[in-house]
Amino acid sequence: MSHPAPLPAPLYQGSVNTWECDDGGHLNVRFHLERAMIGLAHMAHALEMPRAFKPSAGATLVPQEVHIRFLKEALPGAPLIMHGGVVKLGESDGVFCLDMRHADGAPSSCFTMKAAHTDTHAFNPFPWSVRSRAAAKRLSCKLPAHAAARSIDLDAPLAQASRQGAIDARATRVGGTMVSPDQCDAFGRMRCEHIIGRVSDSVPNLLAQWRREAAAETGATAPAGAVVEARLVLRHLPRAGDLIEVHTGLVDVGDKTMRLVHWLVDPENGGAWASMEVTALTFDTTTRKAITMSAEARERMLKRAVKFAV
Repeated sequence: MSHPAPLPAPLYQGSVNTWECDDGGHLNVRFHLERAMIGLAHMAHALEMPRAFKPSAGATLVPQEVHIRFLKEALPGAPLIMHGGVVKLGESDGVFCLDMRHADGAPSSCFTMKAAHTDTHAFNPFPWSVRSRAAAKRLSCKLPAHAAARSIDLDAPLAQASRQGAIDARATRVGGTMVSPDQCDAFGRMRCEHIIGRVSDSVPNLLAQWRREAAAETGATAPAGAVVEARLVLRHLPRAGDLIEVHTGLVDVGDKTMRLVHWLVDPENGGAWASMEVTALTFDTTTRKAITMSAEARERMLKRAVKFAV
């Protein structure tokens, strides 16, 4: 099977470590995003932004919103390579495609990331240099077809996320944690992969029992969950010592997939750190195939559905 040609800039390259895999036996979402952040750092280098992710840098790239397609699972030992390009360059921001592939060229995960070009002190946006604009022209690309949104509306307006808003919407508190220094970047802010990691760690509190029961009705004995698409909005990155609560709302349940919205909020001031919408499925870890849930299992979970938006 033929695959699209790689994008202009070579970025991350490595392989999957067993310890990066979850109960589904494949690379966990946080480590997909970790590789995307490595890719963004290499993209900054390709844009001729020297040492962009060191505290001494004159400018850096700050992710604001990420659309992710998870296309083919990455198993332990699998080699992975990422290429990227510039989809659009604004006055002081840009949209970048970071496309991670398997060794045979098959897409593994693809990230469309909007990032601001900012200083490294107050993180205020400021215009690109002439040098970076010239580099962006050389790296210009169109989004590959497999990067396109499929189940999530990327044009939907963002909600005014807050802790009280989550409580009022009857979303379920599924996680509570604290940011540790080792989870922070060179600027002291929580690294983006740990934002999605907090969601990954928390969701079993809502879905694990239902997944086991629903899968058992189909004869599956070892179910696990997998995200197939996500929209992550980074609102205000926390720092070491900050507290995080994860509030999740089930929005819809289909035959094989479900849509969930997660708000990561600060329990101390009530503000939002990030929000995220995902389309997820349940699969049999033995057959590696998605499980079609019974009408009864769907109905049980739909009783917990709420109105909640990213």
